[in-house]
Amino acid sequence: MSSQAGIKLLSFTGKMKVLHLSWIAFFITFAVWFNHAPLLGVIAKSIGLSNSEIKTLLILNVALTIPARIIIGMLTDKYGPRITYSLLLAFCSIPCFMFATADDFQQAALARFLLGFIGAGFVIGIRLVSEWFPANELGTAEGIYGGWGNFGSAAAAMSLPLIALFITNTFGIEEGWRYAVGLTGLMSLLFSVIFYLNVNDTPKGSTYFKPKQSGAMEVTSKNDFFLLLLMKLPMYGALSLLTWKLSPSGVALLSEQATVIAYAILAVLLMLEIKQTYKINGHLFKKEVPEIHQYKFKQVAVLNILYFATFGSELAVISMLPLFFAEVFSLDMVYAGMLASLYAFMNLMSRPGGGWLSDKFGRKKTLLILTAGLAIGYFAMSSIDSSWPLALAVITAMACSFFVQAGEGAVFAAVPLIKRRLTGQIAGMTGAYGNVGAVVYLTVLSMVSYQIFFLVIAATAVIGFITLLFMEEPRGTMTEVREDGSVELIQVS
Repeated sequence: MSSQAGIKLLSFTGKMKVLHLSWIAFFITFAVWFNHAPLLGVIAKSIGLSNSEIKTLLILNVALTIPARIIIGMLTDKYGPRITYSLLLAFCSIPCFMFATADDFQQAALARFLLGFIGAGFVIGIRLVSEWFPANELGTAEGIYGGWGNFGSAAAAMSLPLIALFITNTFGIEEGWRYAVGLTGLMSLLFSVIFYLNVNDTPKGSTYFKPKQSGAMEVTSKNDFFLLLLMKLPMYGALSLLTWKLSPSGVALLSEQATVIAYAILAVLLMLEIKQTYKINGHLFKKEVPEIHQYKFKQVAVLNILYFATFGSELAVISMLPLFFAEVFSLDMVYAGMLASLYAFMNLMSRPGGGWLSDKFGRKKTLLILTAGLAIGYFAMSSIDSSWPLALAVITAMACSFFVQAGEGAVFAAVPLIKRRLTGQIAGMTGAYGNVGAVVYLTVLSMVSYQIFFLVIAATAVIGFITLLFMEEPRGTMTEVREDGSVELIQVS
């Protein structure tokens, strides 16, 4: 590990340099991923989009992120975070420029669909930060990485409309939004070079452990093999739900025939994934893995469910909160948007806070308290109506947001402590579950009232709380084998 002890935020050397460059990379990915959100009104007018086409763009923007997080997790474990993050930032600037120059719905839709891939950047930094920080600082470091990086979407919301307006007023260019969006792509491209030149995968002298085989996640017992297959189903369920949403029954972006083809592709992919998972883990049915090398996949399953409820609800609520405040309290959309942005603003402190609490009081205890707070918070939000004072409604949303984002920080304080060489894949799967949650919640929202929407999230938080009782606090050490066959014990508590 890096020789520096503690987390010194003003330092820019050793592990702190890696942490700062990581959260800036994540910040840029989120700014690019959500660069359309604050400019939707102007973009719709500029290229002539209907209401249903705008909603379709929002769905397409998150569609590819579910498989992307799984794929990027595998690439990170195999090739290392430095090269993976640099290439992701460089390649994703291309669909960003495509969106900035789009002239019709089809071009914009393709660009937004491809941009879903940049939402997977988060996973890479989780593995990188876990290589540089010891277990007793890891929750705080991952929380800073996640919280400050996540703020990229709020920063885009605050700055991009002003940049677009400045370009239009100063240079007399009608479509200033194109330059504002293009600017985020340029940032992504330039930072890919800065990141590559300044980051190493591990501190000097440390080993970067890679999976024995790649193509599917390794598990270490027969029961875990079946649990892994079971945990894959909700991801395909969410992708099927997205397909249905884009079909003639939903927003009709896909034709009847294209919808059937999309379902068939998902079915084939699921079969191939089951086959690949058996190829990597089939040896478990012939011979047991020695106990010293085992890890419990149920730990991953529990964290997946918790991230479904935390990050899934955050993505869904950020999408609907401005409209909710505008409708319930008859507010102007700009004012409602500003109030709603306070929910995302909490990320700066809440997520690092959740990680810090985990370091100090233990992973499981912190998660139990935060998940209970989450359920109560959403239950309170379900009772907000026009009779409430506006200030109380905003305070309730911010209090709820604290538990949501601190919960996310606490989930990723535990993820890197399960199996070091698989951290990218575990982070990828858990991260993907956050997107699965967003798809499910937003689909629920399109069918029910705001009140029921908040109650559904509260109910899933209660389910998360129950599954959490089965999680085990990470203790002692985890075992990894170096290339020369010697064993390294990595402290997890």
